[in-house]
Amino acid sequence: MKINQLMLFGIFFIGISSIEAQEKTSLTLDEAVKLAWTKSNEVSLADTKVNSKKYELRSVKNNQYPDFKLSGQYQRLTKASVDMHTADEASAEPMPAPEQVMFGQATISLPIFAGFKIQNSINLYDNLYQAESAYSEKTKEDVAMRVITYYTNLYKAQKTLDLLNENQKRAKQRVTDFTELEKNGIIPRNDLLKAQLQVSKVQLSIDEANNNLNIVNFYLTTLLKLPTTTKLEINESDFFNLKTDNAPMSEQAALDNRKDLEAIRLQGKASEANIKIAKAAYYPSIALLGGYTALDLKDIITVKYAMNFGVGISYDLSGILKNSANVKAAESKALEAKTSEAIMTDRIKVEVQKAIEDYHLAINQSVVYEEAVEQASENFRLVKDKYDNDLADTNDLLEADVDQLSAQINKAVSKSTIIQKYYELLSVSGQLSQSFNLSKI
Repeated sequence: MKINQLMLFGIFFIGISSIEAQEKTSLTLDEAVKLAWTKSNEVSLADTKVNSKKYELRSVKNNQYPDFKLSGQYQRLTKASVDMHTADEASAEPMPAPEQVMFGQATISLPIFAGFKIQNSINLYDNLYQAESAYSEKTKEDVAMRVITYYTNLYKAQKTLDLLNENQKRAKQRVTDFTELEKNGIIPRNDLLKAQLQVSKVQLSIDEANNNLNIVNFYLTTLLKLPTTTKLEINESDFFNLKTDNAPMSEQAALDNRKDLEAIRLQGKASEANIKIAKAAYYPSIALLGGYTALDLKDIITVKYAMNFGVGISYDLSGILKNSANVKAAESKALEAKTSEAIMTDRIKVEVQKAIEDYHLAINQSVVYEEAVEQASENFRLVKDKYDNDLADTNDLLEADVDQLSAQINKAVSKSTIIQKYYELLSVSGQLSQSFNLSKI
């Protein structure tokens, strides 16, 4: 009976373990970025704004086509008096009082000239549409960069936690060994307490690492619209197989590819078109007119096939004096756009230079941390030998152990930092989308 209970407990434990293992989801960086692009609310909003600008452009383009209107009326009359003024008016009999009147009309108007206002309006909204499209691309790159940041931070947290757990196992084993030595009077109780304190310190670090891991995991799953219970796991081999070569090392790539700068330039073109629209008020508007009219005043008169056509012209003479303020306002807006472009250009240059320096720093630090791991491992080995031969005390041993752990964590984190800084450099250079081939999404 006892054996059966143990078997049931073992099966139950294995089932729980398998469920926990199933909850963990392995996701490559490429998959995470593309998933964010299809699920993110920010991306969805950006696409919606682009569609809004597209429909606005389509609406403005419709202004260059003819306007065609139909209208009709049917009215009942009450004792209407009709007087037909003709040459034989004296001999004419009294006209009957009509009871109803019907009137129908069709009109068509085709704009010919409006001070180039229509074409410039199309240019204005076309540039605004392209600018919104550029902002949409920038939004997608920003979302991708957020995914990369969370992804690399998640790897750092996972790797740190793994190293701390390994160190904790050694620290607990040291406490076990010291306990036996202390019982046999080989070491003082003070050394055992130091070893136990080391276990407590590592446990605090583990708790903090777990906290960081859970927070970053929640951030990333929320961004990817995954269930909040999902535990993401990063495959180290997939992560470090990411290529970080061909990093851009000049500001020119950013000035050519940054979507936010492109959007500001397009807004500048839109502002130039807006100036021309404002100046259109100085010119008259000319349109071709045509129409058809039908009238039926019962028992009195019927009009059919009354075709009409001609030219219509309108000119707001007061606008010649009033419109100068509108032109100056449009010119001021254009100047704002040029100034914003200059500010953005300077800011991009600073961002690119900082990203280049950070990338080089990450590479240099990784080299140093590689050497530090070798040095710390050798130092721990030597201190351990000295301790075993009573040439070093417990403080030296624990300090060497902490130095080795710190070096291992720094080395693991530094490798992921290189990848993060590489993608940050691509982001500020406007080349992040090409690296993931996201333009096809």
